[in-house]
Amino acid sequence: MFEYQKTRSREGPQKILNDFTGTLQTDGYTAYNIFDKPGKITLLACMAHARRKFETALDNDKVRAGYALTKIQALYSTERKAREAGYSFEQRKELREQESLPILAELEEWLKQNIKQVMPKSAIGITLAYTLSLWNRLNGYLLDGKYEIDNNIIENSIRPVALGRKNYLFAGSHDAAQRTAMLYSFLGSCKMNDVEPSVWLKDVLTRLPDYKANKLHELLPNSRKSLE
Repeated sequence: MFEYQKTRSREGPQKILNDFTGTLQTDGYTAYNIFDKPGKITLLACMAHARRKFETALDNDKVRAGYALTKIQALYSTERKAREAGYSFEQRKELREQESLPILAELEEWLKQNIKQVMPKSAIGITLAYTLSLWNRLNGYLLDGKYEIDNNIIENSIRPVALGRKNYLFAGSHDAAQRTAMLYSFLGSCKMNDVEPSVWLKDVLTRLPDYKANKLHELLPNSRKSLE
């Protein structure tokens, strides 16, 4: 689902996720801190974002940033091993406990020691602080084999939207931007349900005029009655 908001303030996600219960994985944007509700929402952070921070800090402190990147790479090696072996969620959880947990414990201790030795406003200092501030969320993926180490799957799926933003520059109006988000949602739903968008749209436009208003949801791409 794509939702347009006029600003990046926390009111947008708060409105959408106000009644949400479950696990939420995001980047480190502070607007998501309001969802840190024990017993209701489990917040996970994205290891890929932390890795990018250290990559940026290489020019500032190659030794420290390089060390952290080596450890993070080891974590991803475990993920790749589980994926290539076709492990179940439970097997992946067990593998992470055996291989990733010790690495994360070592990395956490290293972070706590090294943040005392760098300038707070330096690139490496900012990166260490960022990583430590999200530490519990960054290693939260160990709790369940269904959890991912990062949200790259989502980021890759919305890459066309990110490219579109750069190409479009302007949507024309707030209403037009919301309509664009709706179209992205429809197209994304078609993709997830293996429905050809042009075929689906032609079918919907044909049936729409005579379809009952209280059953319009049946024409959505994820409905069994769609394209019957």
